[in-house]
Amino acid sequence: MSAQREWFEKDYYKVLGVSETAPAKEIKSAYRKLSRQFHPDANPGDTSAEERFKDISAAYDVVGDEARRKEYDEVRRLGPMGFGGGAGGAPGGFSFTTDGGVGDLGDLLGGLFNRGRRRSGGETRGAGPQRGADLESEIQLSFEGAASGVETTLNVTSDVSCATCAGTGARPGTSPTVCANCGGRGVVDDNQGFFSFSAPCQVCRGQGYRVEDPCPTCGGAGVEHKARKVKVRIPAGVRDAQRIRLAGRGGPGRNGGPNGDLYVVVRVADHPLFGRRGDDLLLTVPITFPEAALGAEVAVPTLDGGSVTIKVPAGTRPGRTFRVKGRGIETAKRTGDLLVTVEVAVPAKLSKEERRAIEALADAATSSPRSHLGG
Repeated sequence: MSAQREWFEKDYYKVLGVSETAPAKEIKSAYRKLSRQFHPDANPGDTSAEERFKDISAAYDVVGDEARRKEYDEVRRLGPMGFGGGAGGAPGGFSFTTDGGVGDLGDLLGGLFNRGRRRSGGETRGAGPQRGADLESEIQLSFEGAASGVETTLNVTSDVSCATCAGTGARPGTSPTVCANCGGRGVVDDNQGFFSFSAPCQVCRGQGYRVEDPCPTCGGAGVEHKARKVKVRIPAGVRDAQRIRLAGRGGPGRNGGPNGDLYVVVRVADHPLFGRRGDDLLLTVPITFPEAALGAEVAVPTLDGGSVTIKVPAGTRPGRTFRVKGRGIETAKRTGDLLVTVEVAVPAKLSKEERRAIEALADAATSSPRSHLGG
């Protein structure tokens, strides 16, 4: 789904619970409140809260940025035709303007089809700057790398501004020329009385200019498809499936428009020992029956390769969890804990000495753990 189509289908103002005319300060306040409410740290194991948090973050990425908010509002105003394709997106490539004292109707219809809207002085606006496409790529991280954060280089293959012509599409030493057919407007008018029908210029394909001597590298397109390296810093504590936005590292803009953004989706590998819940690390440690019954001090590993000692009190039941403060995932905002759950290990095979000892324990038992069941 293109960014423009996604924008049209999703009401980001509704996601944040604000009106479309809300000032930036109100939007920021709403985002902070909702992000705290639905943050995965505050809702461990709640997948619906995690999805809600992602929607809130995506909404604020757009309407929390002044330039992107304007673009989003324009796409929403134009409706489905705002992303319909071609230079302006209108099916069939037509729009309407009016002459005389009914300019408002012309603005309405011209804006609907996103073409050739006539200004008050009679000038018609052609194809303007176009923002580059947003791109998405994935990066694979180890469990440890996601916890500590990494700086790495991502290989991305996409359209980039042509290095030979600097994106002009013209052979070096030459320049594009203004289209004589449309006068650089990108559209041509067909006056039919009350209405003026505007359509993309067929000579320059709505660009407003022509490349007489195309660049030998890109063939006049101004872009080339090639591999490039993008440096990316992954912050400590990143989660699986989290999206990181690299502003301006997406597809190249056209006609002087800004570049799109690059979204990096993080994929985190499992760890053979540790699990994760929010910023807390989870670890299951087996202990023997004597350790559970009599109590013991047990050394357990930590993610950084060290170890800590937990005190298991006498009479500890299987499944009990011990919290080791500050030995979880460390992020810019907080540091989680290490949650150690103990399980009593039952040997599959017993030596003769072990069997005799356990039989002696059974003979010495004075009560049954099932006495409350009756019978």
